Amino acid sequence: MQKRSVVYINDNNFKTILQSKATMLYTLKNKAGMVAEITNYGARVVSLWVPDVKGNFDDLVLGFDCIEDYVHKDSSYFGATVGRYANRISKAQFTIDGEVYHLAKNVGSNSLHGGVKGFHAVVWDAIQTEENRIELSYFSQHLEEGFPGNLQVKLVYTLTNDNELKIEYQATTDRITVINLTHHSYFNLKGAGKGQINDHHLTINAKYYTPVTDELIPTGELKSVKNSCFDFTQSKLISEQLKKGKDVLDITHGFDHNYVIERGDDDLNFTAKVEENQSGRVMEVFTDQPGVQFYGGNFIDETVKSKRGIYYQRHGGLCLETQHFPDSPNQRHFPSTFLKPETQFNSVTVYKFSTKII
Repeated sequence: MQKRSVVYINDNNFKTILQSKATMLYTLKNKAGMVAEITNYGARVVSLWVPDVKGNFDDLVLGFDCIEDYVHKDSSYFGATVGRYANRISKAQFTIDGEVYHLAKNVGSNSLHGGVKGFHAVVWDAIQTEENRIELSYFSQHLEEGFPGNLQVKLVYTLTNDNELKIEYQATTDRITVINLTHHSYFNLKGAGKGQINDHHLTINAKYYTPVTDELIPTGELKSVKNSCFDFTQSKLISEQLKKGKDVLDITHGFDHNYVIERGDDDLNFTAKVEENQSGRVMEVFTDQPGVQFYGGNFIDETVKSKRGIYYQRHGGLCLETQHFPDSPNQRHFPSTFLKPETQFNSVTVYKFSTKII
């Protein structure tokens, strides 16, 4: 099993940031030639090498070359596992059994992606069990970032021989808490750093989305996508939908919205499909979660040097973050994100890659 150290262990300040744990880079391979690199810092996908229709491989996910850059330069959650609560919680607080829990206000007056030091910014324990599989675990203490309960989290990445990146989540708690975990890779099917994703075609299996306020907090309404820029029920060119929604997307500077996934009888529901005509690459997403956040890379920092010396463009990658709805702890008519000691959180998301004739 291949792994290599990616931390300057003689830098005491850096070690303190990373909890004095060594960070490692693990390489997963499948029989089809796909390769994924995973670091235990933030349980992140660092690279994902996928063939195009001609058999040429490109790295499709945005990121950095070293852990130090992830710690000091990353404002985009590149490739990260996000928690304890992905997306936004209004006013950085929620109530359980009459007790108010206060979180870090790290985006305006609200909490985003688990707080200042969420799961994206901690060092996980990792064991690579097979050439194509790695298990990561993290123990989140009671009141870490303000969240109640001691939470034990397990995450498994598997690079299947069907060219799928499969992500399995599991969590238990010793007192009632909230949980919403997601994966935050930015995908560009042409290859990371090879332009914008607005020329990709996107399908989202959702007839409704959750409109937001000017602080990007859901209003509580489930609104139809019909006859709007949010309608991706059939394959649409992202740039055309951006033009169509020029006025209504001003607040978010592009797409940054939660969609309500149409659910079927299968354990995993078809969620989204991305197609790129230059490479012929196709990515399909499946999940058991009720929602998916489509984020078009609206705030990628164009001034920061990233992998292989590349400066990524705004809209240089897209995220399809399978999740529960934002602010669910404060909007009780949304699917529940409360986790009790007598239950276990389990979830699966799959990103499946293929090609089409171009």
